[in-house]
Amino acid sequence: MSWDDGLTGTARNIAGTNDNPLRVMAGPGTGKSFAMKRRVARLLEGGQDPRRVLAVTFTRNAATSLVSDLHALGIANCERVHVGTLHAFCFGLLSQQQVFDYLGRVPRPIVTFAKSGVLQFEGKVMLDDLLSAGAFGPKRDCARRIRAFEAAWARLQSELPGWPQDPIDRQFQAALISWLRFHRAILIGELVPEALRFLRNNPAATACAAFDHVIVDEYQDLNKAEQDLIDLLAGNGSTAIVGDVDQSIYRFRHANPEGIESFQVQHPTTHDETLDECRRCPIQVVTVADHLIRHNHPGIELPRLQPKEGNSAGEVQIVQWAGIVEEAQGLAAYVHSLVSRGRYSPGDILILTPRRLLGYGIRDRITDSGVPVHSFYQEEALESDAAQRAFALLSLLVDPDDRVALRWWLGVGSPSSRKNAYSRLRQHYEIAGTAPRAALEELEQGALTLAGVGQLVTKYRELRAVLAGLAVQTLAQVVDTLLPAGNDDCSVLREVATLAMPQMETVGDLFDRIKTHITQPEMPEEGEFVRVMSLHKSKGLTSKVAIVAGCTEGLIPFIDDKQPRAEQEAVLREQRRLFYVAITRCTEVLVLSTAARMERKFAWKIGAKIQPGGSGHGHTITSRFIDELGPTAPSTRSGDQWVASWYSP
Repeated sequence: MSWDDGLTGTARNIAGTNDNPLRVMAGPGTGKSFAMKRRVARLLEGGQDPRRVLAVTFTRNAATSLVSDLHALGIANCERVHVGTLHAFCFGLLSQQQVFDYLGRVPRPIVTFAKSGVLQFEGKVMLDDLLSAGAFGPKRDCARRIRAFEAAWARLQSELPGWPQDPIDRQFQAALISWLRFHRAILIGELVPEALRFLRNNPAATACAAFDHVIVDEYQDLNKAEQDLIDLLAGNGSTAIVGDVDQSIYRFRHANPEGIESFQVQHPTTHDETLDECRRCPIQVVTVADHLIRHNHPGIELPRLQPKEGNSAGEVQIVQWAGIVEEAQGLAAYVHSLVSRGRYSPGDILILTPRRLLGYGIRDRITDSGVPVHSFYQEEALESDAAQRAFALLSLLVDPDDRVALRWWLGVGSPSSRKNAYSRLRQHYEIAGTAPRAALEELEQGALTLAGVGQLVTKYRELRAVLAGLAVQTLAQVVDTLLPAGNDDCSVLREVATLAMPQMETVGDLFDRIKTHITQPEMPEEGEFVRVMSLHKSKGLTSKVAIVAGCTEGLIPFIDDKQPRAEQEAVLREQRRLFYVAITRCTEVLVLSTAARMERKFAWKIGAKIQPGGSGHGHTITSRFIDELGPTAPSTRSGDQWVASWYSP
């Protein structure tokens, strides 16, 4: 078919214009992906060399979908277009140009996740060591500095990515790079700053003139370093960016709405197109979503999002349960009702929660009801000690000299990761040039003496025994030993391993599959199971039924009262955008749920706000965002009333 078959209005303008650069402001469900795919189709049909087209997507799923849809359109050579995430592109660029080699770096990623703002697993031992390297503040401050380092220290849109300006930041960067270089590792977030540095310093590099067209999706989620990298890659070619100010939700990565709002300042010839007609969501959902997000734009009368004419009215329900146990049980019963009555399949249902513990409670009750369900939280695969131990052992089985995995093993079980003893081992390396494993071998055999490292030798001796036992096992036995059946702590990794077992031959194959699952997680766009995940993870997904649970102050929105007032306001606006993203995932039904009471200890653990009192339980405060949905939103009903009405609107 031709690229413009069935295209009219703004969508045709987006696909057909040659104006450069092109900025498309597109609200949720407005068809931006459809229009951009047709733009690529037009270029290829017009004879454009597909190898000189770069399409940057926010997820690998989106990249796969773009190529699949172009194939479905019958577009020749579409598989030769460069499509993928910006980090994947940077890794390829740095590898091809041998940048890692001349920087003395090894592209072994640090496997980590954040919990309460602090890096965990391999990131934890890295932070423990860095705390001893300078006066950088507590772990949470160090984690924030790492985020800034990954953004090339451009914390604000007005800042130029490059070297840190603050003296403490400079000291921190030196200590961090030293740690990474010694442990032969990188942070995944380093890829963009390193690629940016390479292209800035090497303007004659082929990558600077490799593309005639650069097309970028979700531009509002790029930080300043990523934006500057896109400009370098576009060179003298054509740039088209697509995004939405109201869906900017990655401020913790130093991305903010100003990036796409001020695009025309650096690009004066910008041609603008706007998509504000929501094709995905029913009319009721669009109406409440628009009323919500307009609180971020005081004084603006025009709607930010409008319903598509002819869409169904849809269904919006707001429910409050007596407590979080009742909420989990009630929502599970609702899901079971939808499925058992044949109204929806499990794959039609998406459940979003601001905290994984709330999601786990709902997931477990759905499992009890017999409905297939899976949860998708970034940290869950490696949150247990057993899963972390299994991953580290697999790393060391594949590469006994993996310094990061060895560092974790030596520190596990100690609150400080035995950082003082490990510092002595590292100092020995600096003087004698003996690698950590070799030094431990010498210490274990009595050929070397170092004071204060006895615990490290004991841990290493234990490691050698475990690895020796695993080395004589079959692949299936290794899986059963490290990821035993029936152990919930390892269930995520075991499922990955068992599903891939027919395609695997070696422990290296097993480790590669698990590492990819952890470091490059992707949310399934479909599957015959209910999906439970965070609000952030829902970005880009669509579902017939969307349930947002935990709509409680302190959770939605989450605001740190200790921050300056201006920072609190900025966070509130982003939290509102996050809620806006969540409620615009559905095509038919939206349910917003909250619990009226909560155990005080649990509320403190997850950050929920409850009213003062002396009892073990307290009343929660419903999210202010519920009231911001406007006059067309339905009244909140109790869970008992909702159940008694057979879940009718």
